[in-house]
Amino acid sequence: MILYHGSNTKIEKINLSKCKPYKDFGKGFYLTEIREQAEKMASRTAHIYEGEHIVTEFEFDESALSKLSVKQFDGPNEEWALFVLANRSKEHEQPTHSYDIVIGPVADDDIAQLFRNFNDGFINLTMLVEGLKYKKVSSQYFFHTEAAIKYLRRL
Repeated sequence: MILYHGSNTKIEKINLSKCKPYKDFGKGFYLTEIREQAEKMASRTAHIYEGEHIVTEFEFDESALSKLSVKQFDGPNEEWALFVLANRSKEHEQPTHSYDIVIGPVADDDIAQLFRNFNDGFINLTMLVEGLKYKKVSSQYFFHTEAAIKYLRRL
């Protein structure tokens, strides 16, 4: 399977220590199977941090899914929302989980607003999940450990 990473720099070798914390699934390396999504992320990152917008392609050996600890969310639901909220929270001890790989929807800017409304007490968990049903979601593959990134080969 081909996965894409959008950034403002060329990725020669994945270095987990350079990854930022408090993202949807925690501190780790994020990719998507949707090239257009990676291109948008590359443009956004280059705009914020300067540099070129670069999409790096990786081949993912899917045998990892049966060999490693993997969590997969099929859509934005209550479990996914609580998982993302915990990983994004600076009040929770990080990392919040021990999965090698997590696969699921992206909490984009529209969804992030729903999360803020929930955190601020304007909506409850049921309303948050109901609001997610009407949002267009995209996909992300999160690689959390050295064992996980061994299943990625840069193309």
